[in-house]
Amino acid sequence: MIYYAHSKKDDIPEQEYPMHIRGVKTLVQEYVQDISRYANCDKTLLSQITEKASTFHDLGKLNQENQDVLSGKKPDKSKKSDKSLPRNHVDAGAAYFLKGEHLSALSAAVIQAHHMGFPDFTVEMDRGDAVFRDSSIASEVDKELPELEAIHNSLIDSHFEYGEEDIKGDQSVFLRMLLSCLVDGDHTDTAIHYRKYPAEMTPVQLCAAERLAQLDRHIAELKKKGTDDDRNALRNEMYFACRDAGINAGITSCDSPVGSGKTTAVMAHLLAQAEKRGLRRIFVVLPFTNIIKQSVDTYRKTLVLPGERAEEVVAELHHRADFESEEARHLTALWRAPIIVTTAVAFFETLAANSTSTLRRLHELPGSAVFVDESHAALPAKLLPIAWKWINIYAAEWGCYWVLASGSLNRFWTIPEIAASEISHSVPEIIADELRSRLAVYENNRISYHYDLSPKNTAELAKWISKFPGPRLVILNTVQSAAVLADYFSEHFGRECVEHLSTALTADDRERTLKRVKERLADKEDTNWTLVATSCIEAGVDLSFKNGFRELGSLVSLLQASGRVNREGLLDDAEMWTFCILEDGLLKFNPGLKDSATVLKGYFEEDKAIAPELSTQSLADEIALYGRSKKHENLVTDEKLRNFREVERNFKVIDSDTRLVVVDLAVAKRLQYGKVDWQELQKVSVQIAKYKLDELRTPVIMDHIYRWNLEYDDFLGYMASIVKLKKYRGEAIII
Repeated sequence: MIYYAHSKKDDIPEQEYPMHIRGVKTLVQEYVQDISRYANCDKTLLSQITEKASTFHDLGKLNQENQDVLSGKKPDKSKKSDKSLPRNHVDAGAAYFLKGEHLSALSAAVIQAHHMGFPDFTVEMDRGDAVFRDSSIASEVDKELPELEAIHNSLIDSHFEYGEEDIKGDQSVFLRMLLSCLVDGDHTDTAIHYRKYPAEMTPVQLCAAERLAQLDRHIAELKKKGTDDDRNALRNEMYFACRDAGINAGITSCDSPVGSGKTTAVMAHLLAQAEKRGLRRIFVVLPFTNIIKQSVDTYRKTLVLPGERAEEVVAELHHRADFESEEARHLTALWRAPIIVTTAVAFFETLAANSTSTLRRLHELPGSAVFVDESHAALPAKLLPIAWKWINIYAAEWGCYWVLASGSLNRFWTIPEIAASEISHSVPEIIADELRSRLAVYENNRISYHYDLSPKNTAELAKWISKFPGPRLVILNTVQSAAVLADYFSEHFGRECVEHLSTALTADDRERTLKRVKERLADKEDTNWTLVATSCIEAGVDLSFKNGFRELGSLVSLLQASGRVNREGLLDDAEMWTFCILEDGLLKFNPGLKDSATVLKGYFEEDKAIAPELSTQSLADEIALYGRSKKHENLVTDEKLRNFREVERNFKVIDSDTRLVVVDLAVAKRLQYGKVDWQELQKVSVQIAKYKLDELRTPVIMDHIYRWNLEYDDFLGYMASIVKLKKYRGEAIII
């Protein structure tokens, strides 16, 4: 008799059970072999458990009712493949490893979790003999288990070592790594079978020494072409200081001011460290989606070797694109390139993940250099304690090297309420204090800070801002407010007097807008215009305006926004203003910034000098004034107790349930037939709050992917329709 693991779809035949099991085992063994080079503990246990779990993870599919569906003898009524099988197929594998001589609790836990993620262990351990089992079918599975085992053993040779399963390192991170390996092997083999992923792929290697040499040549060419002034000489000195820094610690920091060439200097450092430590991958983690394109362009221009395809060397991940269903798995953005540029949301929520579609890429992280750029803006204060714990664990146990960098570095690890983790490392600086002081000289008197905290409605705000010399930069705290003000400028001053940039636009349209903004800034005769944006513009973008305006928010956001004003220090009278809005039906507050805004307002009232040195103090003041909510205070505790669902639920960089929405109708149509890859998908999609999609009755294409069926334009993005729908006044859309 032939036994199957996956059913027939269209012209693709069924996948036989032995083929799937062997395919998954082979992939998982490859993942574990890669990881083991960097694991400082538990590498043998990792290998043993993943071998057991990958061999028996689909044992329950051998149940006759399941085989009838998989073979096509009985119809799959819901058309959702494995999840709709008559018998929950994960229970048999879990049962196998909870019995007598096969006892392996970790294998049982991973098998139980390989579709739905881990349970909260504090709840699961109270279930007694039912731990890691499906109680509704356990007795039936136990009766047929000998038969299933016999069938499996006739198809697959299975011999394992059994013994004590004692995790030496951090248990929660180790369990996630186990599950990541199994799930990715399972999903990848399935995608290969259904022709949604290539059967043969030769991964591009980091080749750190070669890429560093090419970057050196690029910097040398820039020096030849550049002006021979003191500031360029300092940038060059910064580059070589970073590249040649003799660092042995697992976590470092780089506090460098605006315009110091941090993007290439830190990359040189990462490549040098990767060569020294034998690392396999580099992550560049940025706070905002629009920053990614600029960094990606720089890295592709300077790091891609002859004969390589740029997108295979430097991967560009704008937002999480993780999908649970088998039909959408091929769209998941995986961490398989040697250099990955992604967002803080996608990166840190992967570390917290329990959902298998997201967690599957985690095993690619060990042995990586991680550059958290603009680290002040990467995470809200409430998430820093658990994030700091993870950073330390991956440095100590999984061979990762971390660089925390910013132009206004917030040294959150020095704050006791945040740094009180079980593991702690000192955090040395990459560049010496003396060089940093010389770089900071150019920050002095670059701009002057002012504030006008009298609340202004849309018309008042536009009138006030337009009186200042341009080009002007205005940053608001919500997507909706930015779109409303941009629309007002366009109607009352002319479309040529305003540009708009926020996550209401697709990645492609943000790129085109940024290009147009740069062209206008380069035209010294084109001055009477305003860029209205959200915080996505305030970090990591090489733009320089005459005057800047920022809605009251956090101190570090104000400092970073000021880096987009008089960036080169060539003007004598550049100003950065802080203002407050008056809710007038469409302008909306961001409640998530209430605490940090209150702290900054206090600094203005106390007449404190606005400077980078105040950054760490502002975070400490925010924590002291408001503390941490019980929910987020419990994150570290839940992580220690292996309450995986609670950690994933409460670790939200953006506290909003958003969905991927495709605005390109042609792509949306092709997506229904599986003919779109994730790179194309992310370029023509946006993220919108699910509650808003429900209210608008936005149609679903598949899984968690929607099709935008209202107005969208390249000026306001999806907000073009929202602004016009007056019934949505009074509801902020905060993405």
